[in-house]
Amino acid sequence: MLFTTEEVAQGLAARMKQLRLARDWKRDTLAERAGISAGTVKRFEATGQIALDNLLKLALALGCLEQFEAVFAPPPARSLAELEQRDQAPARQRGRR
Repeated sequence: MLFTTEEVAQGLAARMKQLRLARDWKRDTLAERAGISAGTVKRFEATGQIALDNLLKLALALGCLEQFEAVFAPPPARSLAELEQRDQAPARQRGRR
């Protein structure tokens, strides 16, 4: 399943709006609880565009922040040896060119 960044953003915005409506909150209510402007919420719902810090504030206000923990998590180890190797290998400080 391949998605564009715009499709993913629109999907996030639609799911956030569903959560807001399920709580019977107005945009102003969510914005106040998240500490952002109602215009930011309105723009996100309409376009899917939002700054990362504001997205995380919305997730916190809706009780969904922990779901972001898995975004860039490494895949599960396929073997015990692979798991042990991850624990022993020092993390790279920089990528290669």
